[in-house]
Amino acid sequence: MAGSRISLDSVVYAFNRGDSPRQIPEGYPLLGSLSRIDGAIAFYLDHQAAIDKYLEERALWEKLQRARAKTGEPRAGANPPTTSALPPDPA
Repeated sequence: MAGSRISLDSVVYAFNRGDSPRQIPEGYPLLGSLSRIDGAIAFYLDHQAAIDKYLEERALWEKLQRARAKTGEPRAGANPPTTSALPPDPA
């Protein structure tokens, strides 16, 4: 999220595991105001399909990277999914 070191991913994961907007800053105090968290959740809900697809691709990529690390396979050329397909963050 703009102005913090907390990603939208973190807010989405917290929201999807059942944390309320008021609970989320307990785990991420750098997020600041409740209105920023509400805005992030609203953005997620407006673009849920695209963000969920990105998060699924990212999780698969991370799983592949862990498997490669276990086998000693090089990670060269393996790039994570990009957020370029997502709508721009209004913040």
